[in-house]
Amino acid sequence: MAWFCLAVAGLFEVFWAISMKYSQGFTKLWPSAMTIAGMWVSFGFLAYAMKTLPVGNAYAAWTGIGAVGVMIAGVILFDEKLDWVRMSCIGLIVIGIVGLKFMSGDTHQV
Repeated sequence: MAWFCLAVAGLFEVFWAISMKYSQGFTKLWPSAMTIAGMWVSFGFLAYAMKTLPVGNAYAAWTGIGAVGVMIAGVILFDEKLDWVRMSCIGLIVIGIVGLKFMSGDTHQV
């Protein structure tokens, strides 16, 4: 359950980062409000996951999920460049997240 909460936290990290882009430096009300709301939800799920997961694993996985998700969203929403180097680097982040999941020893239910 902790890893599920961590995944939700990572998805909301993607949400708030993209909302921040749309807020144009917090100059637009609704995207700014969505950014702050997304941060609250993301941090809440992260905090809940950290009740049982090691802090280093949880934080690294959370930021990794966010980084991968925001990169994918950037390609889709903002026509950012996607080449083999970026895909390889993102692949390494994904491998790291999967490795942390299997090395965490998380047998607890939150």
